[in-house]
Amino acid sequence: MQRIAPVQKTASLRTLLQRESFVVAPAVHDIFSLRLVEQAGYQSACISGAMLSYSLLGVPDIGLLTLTECVEHCRRLTRASSIPITADADAGYGNPRGVHYAVELFEEAGAAGLNIEDQVVPRRWGSAVAKEVVPLGEMLAKIDAAQRARRDGNFMIIARTDAFACETTEQVILRARAYQAAGADMLLPIAPRTEDDIARLVRALDIPVTLSAGTGLAPSPSAANVPLERLRELGVRRASLTTLLPGAAVAGMRRSLDAIGAARGGCDGGMAAAGAASLGALFDTVEQIAFEDALLH
Repeated sequence: MQRIAPVQKTASLRTLLQRESFVVAPAVHDIFSLRLVEQAGYQSACISGAMLSYSLLGVPDIGLLTLTECVEHCRRLTRASSIPITADADAGYGNPRGVHYAVELFEEAGAAGLNIEDQVVPRRWGSAVAKEVVPLGEMLAKIDAAQRARRDGNFMIIARTDAFACETTEQVILRARAYQAAGADMLLPIAPRTEDDIARLVRALDIPVTLSAGTGLAPSPSAANVPLERLRELGVRRASLTTLLPGAAVAGMRRSLDAIGAARGGCDGGMAAAGAASLGALFDTVEQIAFEDALLH
């Protein structure tokens, strides 16, 4: 895969969203998942904070990963990537000053955009009860800080709102419009209650609406169960598949371990076949990036 400069990746994401009516961005959490996404022909990807928390710490996404940990993980992925990747900054790691610093770091690390959410800290993961959002003015100050911090105008500020958990649809729409006016480039609403909620948000905004699809988190049937084609019909411009690849990886590892377990009972042929297939897939996936000729002399 050919590396592309970060500034080209941010521009390519903007162009992609302008050119395509619907973009699917699988979440990547390591080089294996990134390579598979690229090889499958997807033109963008995202980093899910929830999947990082599970894969790196083994705990739900409750804000335990630090800013520097997330930035460095992002840097490793974007450095190896040929497609634009958006990252997740939770609630911005503090007040507007923290948001400003986070945007500087993630942009420097090569991210093409950044999620910044309106949850109260300490945040609650998924669709936990008693989820709260900050007052409107506080989130507007964070969005303003984010758009002032970026150096590349193509770097996307993705305003995530969890307000569907505690506000009416009318209140969520008012928030979304205010986020747009403050400088957000895309809106990520978490757990819309119905398809009508999604359609109303799309109609109310000039910026794209993106959804985290297939999470399976109640009470968000509109995100978890609505087919991607239906999301496209509703006007959603981007769908991030946050749990798809980590879930598939866990299932695949379990099957391989089950095969080895069977082999321990005397089925050596089954273990050898499974091992050979896994090894072949491993090396096919991590195709090495060629060094510049100058580095070889």
